[in-house]
Amino acid sequence: MTSFVFPPAPRPSVAISGSTERFPVRRVFCVGRNYAAHAREMGKDPDREPPFFFTKPADAVCDAGGAIPYPPLTNDLHFEMELVVAIGQGGKDIAPDAAEAHIWGYGAGIDLTRRDLQQQAKDMGRPWDWAKGFDLSAPVSPLVPADKIGHPTSGRISLSVNGEIRQDADLADQIWPVRDVVSICSRSVTLAPGDLIFTGTPAGVGAILPGDRLTGSIAGIAEIAITIAVRA
Repeated sequence: MTSFVFPPAPRPSVAISGSTERFPVRRVFCVGRNYAAHAREMGKDPDREPPFFFTKPADAVCDAGGAIPYPPLTNDLHFEMELVVAIGQGGKDIAPDAAEAHIWGYGAGIDLTRRDLQQQAKDMGRPWDWAKGFDLSAPVSPLVPADKIGHPTSGRISLSVNGEIRQDADLADQIWPVRDVVSICSRSVTLAPGDLIFTGTPAGVGAILPGDRLTGSIAGIAEIAITIAVRA
């Protein structure tokens, strides 16, 4: 039996819709600029750019529904509503037409981003880690198994702030659909059960403040809600 110098931290996990079981989280991968309109609002040309990935720590994942403190070191916290893919079967160099067999289920997630820190990192040619990987930066709805809903390729994805719609698009608008995202990711890393993939956000991202209530939905998959609390 392995002996540790102090008790290991609990394994991060995500709720499962209609179940008392939870989905254990291993790693979190995120796709940047996977909707053309969002790529353009960020000043990029979606027709010339292959998908790229960044990561968040597994313990950045938290259950949706509650309050998340406004994080430190920023004055420009942004929301990014996303479809989340939960990997249930590992593999590497997965072919696109085999990708669905590796997906356990789907959920809705919000990629919280310290946009001012991200812009500083871009300007200085540095990594985005501090902008993306802070505490509680990846709230996720309860996951829904793929054997219950199939593998959606279209459907409305939207997010409102204090009842005002800010993001409104369709999963079919993704530049790289889920099967391609899984395949491309598996060429760089060996995917394993417990990995989550945030698949990119539509246009309309913007700043939020303490007291704001965010509500989002992905048709036929999940709904998500969080409140931004006072600064941590």
